[in-house]
Amino acid sequence: MKKFEHIFFDLDHTLWDFDKNSEEALNELFYAMDLHKTIEDFNDFIATYKTINAKYWSLYNYGKVNKKEVRVNRFIDVFEKYNIPSPKKKAEEISIRYLEISPYKTNLFPNTHETLQYLKERYKLHIITNGFHEVQHIKLNHSNLSQYFDLILCSEEVGVNKPNPLVFNTALKKTNANAHQSIMVGDNLETDIQGARNCGIHTVHFNPLLKKSSEKLSEIQDLKDLTNFL
Repeated sequence: MKKFEHIFFDLDHTLWDFDKNSEEALNELFYAMDLHKTIEDFNDFIATYKTINAKYWSLYNYGKVNKKEVRVNRFIDVFEKYNIPSPKKKAEEISIRYLEISPYKTNLFPNTHETLQYLKERYKLHIITNGFHEVQHIKLNHSNLSQYFDLILCSEEVGVNKPNPLVFNTALKKTNANAHQSIMVGDNLETDIQGARNCGIHTVHFNPLLKKSSEKLSEIQDLKDLTNFL
């Protein structure tokens, strides 16, 4: 296989288990903020939140909403669906409390540390994330992940988000990496995979849920699978 030197990782949904950590935080707030008195089923609540949250992150990735709109409006939409009184006020409160809890959760995908330790001895490792700067560093530090990475690039530092090529080219420049000797590992087919491909970077799609794709991709279901060919 071609000699690679740099491996770039996405963070949320690739190393840090966003869904599990988010669900734990929201479960705590569901009862702490008495949402269970209005919303009967937490599972229905979390499913609704995930759908709406994904919509706002997609808009954010393409610059159609800003950070505050993601953080607050996703909860406004959820609360309006369930007819929560004073949805805007309640959304502003939960958005603050959620960010006080969620980033400190430490659930990672299986074999994260083992895989990164193996790769760290052989390659230069980096993070490229669309997540918010102050939050992502909390996640990395509390999950003991920072130790593995030479560069941690949050796209808001660049001023645009993945899949914009400026993000990937900035990462390449900052690490003195050659695109053809680099790999991007991520879960999102648009922001991670296509964005990196557009810049000439090789890609590996992290797909633990075995989502179907019409594209021909290098794909793994478990992070440890990276060690089979790297």
